[in-house]
Amino acid sequence: MRRNDVTRTDGTWVGLSVEVRDRRRAGLAVFTAGASRLLISQASRPVLLAVVDEPLQGVDFWRTDAYRSCVPPLRADVGRALAGDVERWAHRFVRYLVDAPDSPLHEGRWLLTRDCPLPRWRHTDVSHAEYWESMLVEGHPGGYIDWFVHSGSWEVLPLRPMPHADDSRVKAYRKQAREGTLPPVLLWWVSGLDCHLILDGHARLAAAIAESVEPPLLELHRTVPRDDLAARTDEAVTFYEGELARFARLRAAHGPAVPDGAALAGPQLVRLFDDLNTARLPTWAWPLPGGVSRWRRISHEATGCRCGLPAGESCSAPDCPRRDGV
Repeated sequence: MRRNDVTRTDGTWVGLSVEVRDRRRAGLAVFTAGASRLLISQASRPVLLAVVDEPLQGVDFWRTDAYRSCVPPLRADVGRALAGDVERWAHRFVRYLVDAPDSPLHEGRWLLTRDCPLPRWRHTDVSHAEYWESMLVEGHPGGYIDWFVHSGSWEVLPLRPMPHADDSRVKAYRKQAREGTLPPVLLWWVSGLDCHLILDGHARLAAAIAESVEPPLLELHRTVPRDDLAARTDEAVTFYEGELARFARLRAAHGPAVPDGAALAGPQLVRLFDDLNTARLPTWAWPLPGGVSRWRRISHEATGCRCGLPAGESCSAPDCPRRDGV
């Protein structure tokens, strides 16, 4: 495992890149069945079943309550020692993710970044509590991720029910939230759901909402492999050199009034470099052995749906023909 700090060209710390080897399949993995069905499984335990609807406007899901965090309980003395330092927390969380056999990590290059887009979408006239409550996907055990209203990964899906504000764990974190020392909430961006899943920190997010403060976040996603990164860097440099050569030809033809192009091509090159280091790649998904029939068997076992509800009553199990009360 290779771990490196990722910084922007201006030196700003963005996150940690992790190159994982010799882990062919993740312990917390996404599987696909057919064109529209997804299964997230942790160490062979079904965690979440999902069906993308036909108009591609959202996803029906069902949580099984089988999810177990790959991060061990955070001790209070560790929280005080790190004192809300997101960079130091990132190094600790990476160690937890690498050591845990049931984390989402598998072979490839990953980024654990503080540069999560979610906080940037809050309007200044909306409180933190109101905003983050609106970002949480509702429904337990079943619900709906709305791509039509919340397009562009605008929602956060807890992998277990969110605790109440008076929960003992939430109360313990609320003081840290007020002091600005709250440990980060660990999110995993899953492209097949176009949504952020909470890997760890349900109580911490609930505490931030209860105190109406912005929660510190660390987002995990796949990023450009090292070999690809080198090739794409060469392409960016070649583009930059080509732009300078183009402006040089224009200057030779039209005189020194034509700029040399550095003021235009330089910032573009910087943006390309920054984007390459932080780019999101789609979440890797494995074909589910047994396909759709296996997915249906898992769904029946997890939801108990056969479907035996009375006529006219809506079922919340994904892929049930009675989901809308038909």
